[in-house]
Amino acid sequence: MYYLLYGFLYLVSLLPFCIIYLLSDGAFFVVYRIIKYRRAIVTQNLDIAFPEKTTEEKKRIAKKFYHNLCDTFFESIKLLSMSSKQLSKRFSADYSLLHHIYNQGKSCQIHLGHNFNWEWGNAHISLSTKFNFLGVYMPIENKSIDRFFKKLRSKFGTHLLAANNMRNAMLPYRDKQYTLALIADQNPSNLSKAYWVDFFGKQTPFLIVPEKNARRINLPVVFATIKKIKRGYYQCIFKMLAENPIDTKETEITTLFVRNTEKYIKNQPENWLWSHRRWKHVK
Repeated sequence: MYYLLYGFLYLVSLLPFCIIYLLSDGAFFVVYRIIKYRRAIVTQNLDIAFPEKTTEEKKRIAKKFYHNLCDTFFESIKLLSMSSKQLSKRFSADYSLLHHIYNQGKSCQIHLGHNFNWEWGNAHISLSTKFNFLGVYMPIENKSIDRFFKKLRSKFGTHLLAANNMRNAMLPYRDKQYTLALIADQNPSNLSKAYWVDFFGKQTPFLIVPEKNARRINLPVVFATIKKIKRGYYQCIFKMLAENPIDTKETEITTLFVRNTEKYIKNQPENWLWSHRRWKHVK
């Protein structure tokens, strides 16, 4: 099953971008118009985040979001056959901050949200720094699909750590310089250990463990966000959240992450994963 899946998607990845985006446009029509994939969730999330916007304005954001969602799906497939040179033409970033941390002999954490296209971001950061680049992922029940995504995400050198086995997965990198990338706007699995903070005017639970680990071993924390320049072109922006976490107050780093995430979502709302049920819990 895995080889059939991989073989078929690899052939799709060989198509030129003009055809890839035609396929994406077709997928948009099916997903948005026919299946109406999570339309109610997207509408509810936009109502929470932007109560000041009109219904028409929120509909426009939703349509652009679904276009970006479909683009990301097909761009991720395209990654199977893309070279590092092709990727670097379409994804850019200023890595001076990460180089500075590396040259100090330190490791670091990168906290980012569900900004499109995070799959290209994972690949490009891995290519562009000297760190052992570690990405946390949640294993998928279907073994063939799980194997496919591990193959895709590790193509350019990313070391994948299973989220349900982090303690053991980190052991080989304990004495090496690494960057640990965490999509930190996930819903916490354990609400009793979550940090509740105002996010778009609504109390929302966030993961606090990444901050606790950073403060415990004084690991610099960098905020990252991805901006869509135009179709098929992205820029990653890095910002230091805490150079010396040990000197920060409890929850300070997580609060900074939330405020920065909120800011960048407002600047480009169609580029965030609105189908993610971010406000499903009530304090």
